[in-house]
Amino acid sequence: MSSSTSTLPEARPEADRRRWFALAIVMTAAFMDLVDVTIVNIAIPSIKRESGATFSQIQWITAGYALAFAAGLITGGRLGDIHGRKRLFLIGITGFTVASALCGFAANPEMLVASRILQGGMAALMVPQVLSIVHATFPAHERGKVFGLFGMVVGLGAVSGPLLGALLTEWNIFGLEWRPIFLINLPVGIAGIILGRKFITESKAPRALKLDLVGVVLVTLGMLMLVYPLTRGRELDWPAWGFVMMGGSVVVFGALVAYERWKTAKDGSPLVELSLFKVKSFAAGIAVQTVFGVVMGVFFLVWTMYMQVGLGWSELRAGLTGVPFSIAVSVAAGLSVQKLVPRFGRKVLQAGALTMAAGLLLYIWEAGRYGAGIAPWQMALPLVVMGLGMGLIVAPLTDAVLSEVPREHAGSASGLINTVQQMGTALGLGLVSVVFFGVIDERVAPHRIPGEFTDGFQNALWWVTGVLVVIFLLMFALPAKPKQHVEGGDEEAPAGELPRKEPALTP
Repeated sequence: MSSSTSTLPEARPEADRRRWFALAIVMTAAFMDLVDVTIVNIAIPSIKRESGATFSQIQWITAGYALAFAAGLITGGRLGDIHGRKRLFLIGITGFTVASALCGFAANPEMLVASRILQGGMAALMVPQVLSIVHATFPAHERGKVFGLFGMVVGLGAVSGPLLGALLTEWNIFGLEWRPIFLINLPVGIAGIILGRKFITESKAPRALKLDLVGVVLVTLGMLMLVYPLTRGRELDWPAWGFVMMGGSVVVFGALVAYERWKTAKDGSPLVELSLFKVKSFAAGIAVQTVFGVVMGVFFLVWTMYMQVGLGWSELRAGLTGVPFSIAVSVAAGLSVQKLVPRFGRKVLQAGALTMAAGLLLYIWEAGRYGAGIAPWQMALPLVVMGLGMGLIVAPLTDAVLSEVPREHAGSASGLINTVQQMGTALGLGLVSVVFFGVIDERVAPHRIPGEFTDGFQNALWWVTGVLVVIFLLMFALPAKPKQHVEGGDEEAPAGELPRKEPALTP
């Protein structure tokens, strides 16, 4: 990079013109992962029918991905810090593409389950590098715009998965039934590999770090002990060993913290950079991100079950119903970081939480008012209100969490962000059995099913509304305004040549 020694403000953009191509590539990879998390759910009836999978195997097709993804995120982020974020991104997207092909050509349910676990593991290498590459490549004054785009991608991915899954399954391309939902990743992944090699600039931590293998074992064990019982609990009728495992995970995470402190003092190469939690914006943002994951875990599963099972809608009708939500999230995400947050700071995120809550209350009223006769167009208003609220949260929240993180720890921080969101989502999925299925009597006569599911849907949405109030209160701990909206001090360091002197760990 020819102008790395210049301190003029315009020098960095000239030297790093390719960063926008790099952004498009990593955002496409992030979109591919977001879609893949949700695309499978809507195709489950087709998978079960065509492959002969048992209910347990169907559970593992979704849970296997989630477990491997959650367990590997922190390790994947730290590997990027050590060996290079571009290198780990390319390894991850290559493995993800190969695993997608194995899923698409799976000869039996067992192969599909194994391929999904591999796919989740590769996603854990790929996804943390997305935010790390953004953090290391873009100067501080541009990151707000970038995270606005990231929020738009999150919004599109959240609803595009079910819609795309519905279309690909219903079209039954070449008689392949559900298989195109995985095979569609192949051209996207191959393009990402080729273009990523050309346009992404390598970056890593400025000093040599070592992989903390004991930390890897502890964080993986702790995540599995927490997420596995939450994922399988309802199916297994909440066995006692599940609660023992979840309690044991607290002990394991406690041991992880103690070990990481010792590891930091010994050689400065911990897996989890505990000093990040001294950054007020990071610690508060992580708490909000975890609880927000609960909201997402509860709402999207309950919403899908309400439309497809309760109201008896087709996959395509349910998928199309979510389009207004997706559009609203994308629009609000773009506006929030670029226009609103620089002026109003954390009030934008708090307004988002209250707006989402208002949309939920409207949805609760409409579900009760129209019952089983509710139409997709009647759902549009509450979904748009909810989408606007979510868009005001997702992009600024990522921005706030990473705003004061030292760039050398971008991978570790990104892994933690994704990990706590997955933990929150898993907790939300576990709560669904209480706040939704706990209200429904699945043995009622068929003509009473819509009423039962409507009651369960309304009850779950009341719980989600309560969680959003908690999020609103937690947001008071966020900085009044993200630091990078004031010109930062790390602007002069080119990507890959990170400043040796870390910024202060308190705002």
